[in-house]
Amino acid sequence: MKLKFDGFILALLCFIVLAYFFPQLYLWRDGQILTWVTSVGVSLIFFFYGLKLSFRQLKTGLSNWKLHLLVQGATFVLFPLLLLPFYPFVHSELQGDFWLSFFFLAALPSTVSSSVVMVSIAGGNIPAAIFNASISGLIGVVITPLWMQFFLDFGEVDILGDVYWGLIKEIILPVVGGLLLQPYFGKWVSKYNRELTLFDKSIILLIVYDSFAESFVSGVFESTGKLYLLWIVVGVVLLFILVYGLIYLLSKFVFKFNREDLITALFCGSKKSLTHGSVFGKFLFAHSASAGLYFLPLMIFHAFQILVVTVIAQRYHNKGLI
Repeated sequence: MKLKFDGFILALLCFIVLAYFFPQLYLWRDGQILTWVTSVGVSLIFFFYGLKLSFRQLKTGLSNWKLHLLVQGATFVLFPLLLLPFYPFVHSELQGDFWLSFFFLAALPSTVSSSVVMVSIAGGNIPAAIFNASISGLIGVVITPLWMQFFLDFGEVDILGDVYWGLIKEIILPVVGGLLLQPYFGKWVSKYNRELTLFDKSIILLIVYDSFAESFVSGVFESTGKLYLLWIVVGVVLLFILVYGLIYLLSKFVFKFNREDLITALFCGSKKSLTHGSVFGKFLFAHSASAGLYFLPLMIFHAFQILVVTVIAQRYHNKGLI
């Protein structure tokens, strides 16, 4: 079995190194230029995302409500609940940043494109995967900030005003606009899907650069070390295994899904979106010196989930497991 190398992961590492040695783009005009570029880029990402959707797909996907309930419940309830018991053990600022970075990961929506691709490879329910992955991002606009407001000090930021208005302006409105124009430009999006995916990743790289450059300039990483990074890796692996195992048990023995629905529940419910995380973090951690720390588990989880789920999907395809 051959695994396709994901060059985007290498690009993420390169942009973090770039932010460390060359933070000048972040410092240029107090970051106003970079902020404007990423804001416009994010709006275009979700406008094109809306063009890929259709009312027919959303309507068709509503019927399998048990599957949707498990996937969205795992994404927005199971993940955070697994992190909450560890909150009382936070006794220092660094421990607080460590826990909050994982809770941010846990509160995020599922990823879209890779979930659908993996479900397709494994032989799962593709229409249900498209519906769940698509609706997850929209639900996350509401749910993720609600979870984060309990533990994140927004200072003078109005959570229901500034944060939500920023998300509505840069995500919801572009998605709705794209959805309305889908009958006219849907074929165009499909034709240039590869180029649009490259555009999406470029904007994410700029957001990651911005966050890490701010953290490096502020010196927040000086309080961490190699052991901190090791614990993040261990935490990511354990979190994924635990969530994946619980979803499997619920799908198999509680909901009693067939093979196709079980695969969809596993791959859609256990994944987290780097795209949405990058965008949400831009608002939730605005002007926060620890923004780079908060993104670390998400980026490691992104790389880990792609590697592991690709292997699992290939095994389901080749050996017909489950």
